[in-house]
Amino acid sequence: MANKEEKIRAGRNRTITLKKEDISRLKEKLLTLNTKVNPEEITNKTIHQDLFECIQCLPENFVDLLFIDPPYNLTKEFNSNKFKEMSADEYEEWFDSWLNPLRKSLRPTASIYICGDWKSSSAIFRVMSKYFQVRNRITWEREKGRGAKSNWKNCSEDIWFGTVSNNFTFNSDGVMLKRKVIAPYRDENGKPKDWSQEENGNYRLTHPSNLWTDMTIPFWSMPENTDHPTQKPEKLLAKIILASSKEGDFIFDPFLGSGTTSVVAKKLGRKYCGVEIDELYCCLAERRLEMARDDKSIQGYMDGVFWERNSLNDQKVRNGKGKDQISTQAEDLLEYFKL
Repeated sequence: MANKEEKIRAGRNRTITLKKEDISRLKEKLLTLNTKVNPEEITNKTIHQDLFECIQCLPENFVDLLFIDPPYNLTKEFNSNKFKEMSADEYEEWFDSWLNPLRKSLRPTASIYICGDWKSSSAIFRVMSKYFQVRNRITWEREKGRGAKSNWKNCSEDIWFGTVSNNFTFNSDGVMLKRKVIAPYRDENGKPKDWSQEENGNYRLTHPSNLWTDMTIPFWSMPENTDHPTQKPEKLLAKIILASSKEGDFIFDPFLGSGTTSVVAKKLGRKYCGVEIDELYCCLAERRLEMARDDKSIQGYMDGVFWERNSLNDQKVRNGKGKDQISTQAEDLLEYFKL
């Protein structure tokens, strides 16, 4: 299905769009499951199907990392589909109806991450607690939009982290955050303590916490941006995939959207598969996967560390790389935060 209407976009707009001929070509790559399959048949594939129709066809014991970004409990349109808000009990029942059957696909060492907002998080916790060991709740800052005059601006979301068992992967050294040091401390010999002095500032590598304030929501000048209304940043998925999987592991996303999970898994050397009901979003995912063959960069992640929001571009300028592009992106960021 093509876009409902052609949007007029600014000259520097880098949103990924598809023409009718693109969709005709890309949809040939999509899978539909009618019988039980083995992991090899769905490795590095996009399944275009309602999750409830294909869930029984999925292999058993093949997923190392399950990332789930389901519709939150609010009324929202997703191109050709619309999710309607339910009562809290109905949402919890709906959530359980697909999470429970997905368990058979997980390895005993698998990790699970489930996204939610303040309204859906209680239901997520209750259902997740029935089947998995809930280990943490990540809260990340989703700084976008003007806010509301009659309520607090909603600019945070949750990601619940759980595991099947006590035997699981967690590589904290793989997701270090590089922060600028405001008040550098030196030891008795005058040497930097737990930080390094660099040409353009003082920096410290810190281990990850469950509060993420370094995310930039994809917007019109970012090359990963699509028209999906709830697209997650590639940087967010990179943190989760690097922390909770190893190269060659299998990453599965049952609500794939425009493909961020699969794209980041590919960039980081993992196997992947996702299920998405909307044809346009499936095709966007396949187009992004094609683009990832030539460009494995992840905005905000460089040289094996994650950078604070808007600081990675400064590092590129210091290294003399892409100054014209960085200048343009800086202008775009200023426009973005005026919104």
